[in-house]
Amino acid sequence: MYKVRVAKINWFTFISFYPLQRRFEMAVLLKWISGGLEALLGIPFLGGTIIIALVYVPLGVMLIVHIATLIICIREDKSKAGSILGIVTNVLAWIPFLGMVMHIITAVILLVSAYQDGRAEKQSYN
Repeated sequence: MYKVRVAKINWFTFISFYPLQRRFEMAVLLKWISGGLEALLGIPFLGGTIIIALVYVPLGVMLIVHIATLIICIREDKSKAGSILGIVTNVLAWIPFLGMVMHIITAVILLVSAYQDGRAEKQSYN
């Protein structure tokens, strides 16, 4: 049976399985999450419908998520470009077609950055 090891770091709790000896850093996890949400908001018509139906609240929520991701990236010394672009995107996303294009660009940059940071983290464990 696998042993479960819980390590408490700040106010986040990470669970990793003993044989794997690996856990995600919070910056990488937040980049994957925010990149996925940006990709969702960048889908033509669907993203706009979500934003307008919820009275632009998703833009404010994503702004907070990107600020939190930026703070964590600074603490963990990870790339910050995607989070900064995400903040700019969510400030300007109320402009219809500009917002859609910026959400797509931000999603690509965040997902590529998360992949690269996760890969670098994996290589440091080996």
